[in-house]
Amino acid sequence: MARILITAGPTYEPIDAVRFIGNRSSGKLGSNLADRAVELGWEVRILLGPNAETPKEPGVDVVRFASAQDLEDALGQHLAWCDCLVMAAAVADYRPKACEVDCEGKRRRTGDDLSIALESTPDLLAGCSKKARANQLLVGFALEPADELEASALRKLAKKDIDLIVANPLDTMDADSIDARLIGNTEHDIQFDQNTNGPIRKDAFASWLLGHLDALVQTRLHNPRTNTESPSHVAL
Repeated sequence: MARILITAGPTYEPIDAVRFIGNRSSGKLGSNLADRAVELGWEVRILLGPNAETPKEPGVDVVRFASAQDLEDALGQHLAWCDCLVMAAAVADYRPKACEVDCEGKRRRTGDDLSIALESTPDLLAGCSKKARANQLLVGFALEPADELEASALRKLAKKDIDLIVANPLDTMDADSIDARLIGNTEHDIQFDQNTNGPIRKDAFASWLLGHLDALVQTRLHNPRTNTESPSHVAL
């Protein structure tokens, strides 16, 4: 039985004990993937962000996170467990600098303008790529405007050094359907480029994606990547 690790939902980056920087991700797609994976016989673990939709299948192992740092820690703990990582979480690109955060109290309104210094969050998927085993499959997502989608997806595929990327246009974020393209990284020996042939419901997309991933995971397990270095740590 193959093991799949899914991340889903938003990250909340604290400003103080009350306020945060977040995004509109619902985690619905990741939860649909987790439910369908259980139905298909996968062993499933999901790292789920705040207020994200919870999978319905009882066989899903749910681990909660709040911030990008929490998710980074969770990935460090659970990455080695899986055969396939699907990184569907909407991780914040920026967070308040540590010196700007008051997690014990609340910023009071003064009537003056307020500026908060932000810093970049680490690229978690690129970090996983550096630690992954040669027989693991790593899948990312690119959510971009339609006219920039292909170019952006290919850049992310190369920059993050992952195996596959799901490219889907920005206008599908709040929709019940998704029009997606799954692109393989030829540098990772994956000659793959398939699309959904138009919008399909997100639950149907889960079946579509997992159907492709099942075959690709089995191939990777039996034929590990040869153009990679061994990870510096593998802890179950």
